Amino acid sequence: MAILLLNDGNTESNLVEIVNNLTPLGITIKHYEPGTSLLFSQLLEQETFTDEEKRNIVEIHNSVFEFLQQENSYLWSDLLNIHPGVANLETWIATYSRYHTHHAAEAVYLLAGEMIYGFVKPDGSQVQLLIQSQDYLHIPAGVEHWCSPSASLHFKVIRYFTTIEGWIPNYTGTQQQFMI
Repeated sequence: MAILLLNDGNTESNLVEIVNNLTPLGITIKHYEPGTSLLFSQLLEQETFTDEEKRNIVEIHNSVFEFLQQENSYLWSDLLNIHPGVANLETWIATYSRYHTHHAAEAVYLLAGEMIYGFVKPDGSQVQLLIQSQDYLHIPAGVEHWCSPSASLHFKVIRYFTTIEGWIPNYTGTQQQFMI
């Protein structure tokens, strides 16, 4: 379940309160426990996947979460697997760990591991959100944010796309008030 770190140092783990804090930004966060991970639990424990294993995980996941694709007009999805041995890990972290926006929504469903997101609220304050296994996050286009793996450097996430170009980061130059 998600944990929100507020700019005053307090944390919030009640999902209803987290939703209330993120609603002004239009962000959707939900926790789904569909049991799909049981269908590929051994795969989720692996450090790496073959292309066929990735396709199988995405297909099984999408068969259960078809409603997400229909509700949000996602055209396709893929599996991103981040771990300490992945090629270009430093580049991935450097690309997404600075405040940016996107022209399209950013939506993810975390299968395993942890990710950290930072957001700038309308009043200029900042919050950090730790998402964990089985959390779904939808960030509307134009919302200023950053993301990073947690200290474990491990996560497996289904990413949803409406356009590939929409995920290109547009850096804002906002400085983080927190340290990752």
